Amino acid sequence: MTKHTAERYALVAAGAVIIVLTAGGFWLSYAHLAEVAGQHGLRNYPARQWTWPATLDAFIVAGELLMLRAGLRKVPDWWAIALTATGSVGSIALNVAGVSGTGSTSAAPVLDYVVAAVPPTAALLAFGVLMRQIHQLVAEPTTATTPVTAQATEPPPTEPPSADQEPSPRGGRPADATVDELVEIGRVAIAEHGRASRAVVHQAIRDKGLKVGGQRLTQAMGVLRAELGTDQDDD
Repeated sequence: MTKHTAERYALVAAGAVIIVLTAGGFWLSYAHLAEVAGQHGLRNYPARQWTWPATLDAFIVAGELLMLRAGLRKVPDWWAIALTATGSVGSIALNVAGVSGTGSTSAAPVLDYVVAAVPPTAALLAFGVLMRQIHQLVAEPTTATTPVTAQATEPPPTEPPSADQEPSPRGGRPADATVDELVEIGRVAIAEHGRASRAVVHQAIRDKGLKVGGQRLTQAMGVLRAELGTDQDDD
């Protein structure tokens, strides 16, 4: 048996004992308060006699449920704490006061007060332990972590552009044609128009449905001028 499994069994067993202890203490306290109510005017009304303790113990139940909800949400709920404390202290006080409030002239033994105070006190402490376990279970961080493997941050190597390719300018459109293709279009256009004009070559490129930037057009015109042996446009 692993440590985690043993802890789980221990927690389940402790939870079962706490629930039984809370239910037993709550029932004994409730029944004693019903007897006190019967001794002080509600003996002839059994339904009212057994309903009267709920006006106090219901605060404990409501407060404990709200505290459980707050524990699961990891936030404090001071209204829930106040309800639980008021109901628990009131229940203990009335259980103890009911011992001496029976109308008997003889002094009650000390153990009578102890017997009356133990059930509500045990129910309160048992619920506190249960809430602590739930809070620890909810707040426990995840122990299973996935190791992170360091990865190289160097970018993958890029192939240098070929001789007939010009890298597109940063942020610009990709080239529609290579310089050699533009030069070939320019040769045909110059032959048709009989002059080596930048405007003629540019228009011929556009007629082919291509787009060209000023830098690439200048490169193409430089090749064409070198072939024609001129340094200026023949406008």
